[in-house]
Amino acid sequence: MSTVFNVLLPIFGLILLGYLCRRSNRLGPTAASEMNRFVVWLGLPALLFNLTARADWAHIWQPGFLLAFSGGTLAVFLITLAYRWKTTGSLVEASIDGLSAGYANTGYIGIPLCVLVLGEDGMAPALIASLIVVCVLFALALVCIEIGLQSQKGLGGAIAQVSLALLKNPLVVTPLLGALWSLGGLQLPSALEQLLRLLGAATVPCALVSLGLFLAQRQSGPTQGAWPLVALKLVLQPLVTWFIAFVLLDLPPFWAHAAVLLSALPTGTGPFMLAEYYQRQAALVSRAILYSTLGSLLTLSLLLLALAP
Repeated sequence: MSTVFNVLLPIFGLILLGYLCRRSNRLGPTAASEMNRFVVWLGLPALLFNLTARADWAHIWQPGFLLAFSGGTLAVFLITLAYRWKTTGSLVEASIDGLSAGYANTGYIGIPLCVLVLGEDGMAPALIASLIVVCVLFALALVCIEIGLQSQKGLGGAIAQVSLALLKNPLVVTPLLGALWSLGGLQLPSALEQLLRLLGAATVPCALVSLGLFLAQRQSGPTQGAWPLVALKLVLQPLVTWFIAFVLLDLPPFWAHAAVLLSALPTGTGPFMLAEYYQRQAALVSRAILYSTLGSLLTLSLLLLALAP
């Protein structure tokens, strides 16, 4: 239990500090947004580029892990999408709800958690999972939303819009640039590597404090239906992933544990940003993020105990 406590306390302690700083007005109403901008545009891209530029791609390419994590993620997304579309009649709302149920917080919580639990090698599965969440799940939700809005551009226009948005996303572009750098066989100049390390070192604390600031903000609107999304995220998704990783594929323990651990993460802020962008009610998504983050303190503790050797 002390090991679990030592792993989770720094992570949730930083989230709590951000929450308290916002509630006590030590940091203002724009602090979450500005700190998030730093993470998205500087800190996390530097971390991802540095990782992929120095990566051993033979070690990172793990088809079994890809199948296990993406299988659990897409299963929960599609189940939620189908059910909410049937009950609400809105593909747009159903897509955002599906994203809330399947969107693991791999960047803000997954990277530090994997490093603490699995060591430096934990960065590899966290990176793969982040790319799946951003490049596959988020893009799929965007396409569904654009189809639901019955854009005059049609499906082709929606796909083009999504592709352009992904190409502008620094969390997608920088790992790809790092991979190209690695394939070119070039060494990073020492000054550039030190700059990337400094930015990367600031990423995790800023990301977690930013999440706490975000969770402290009050959202108006209906919040009914948040708990089912939380249950799908914290219970069903890791169960599906566990079944694929341990039963169907019988992955090596390191990759199987990483897949289940990453699938059990709480909901990230991506669905909220999408709801805000499309001017939809964001209170439900915000509550799902808050409740899943708090609930994951218990579920991750139990999971870490279950996965302990």
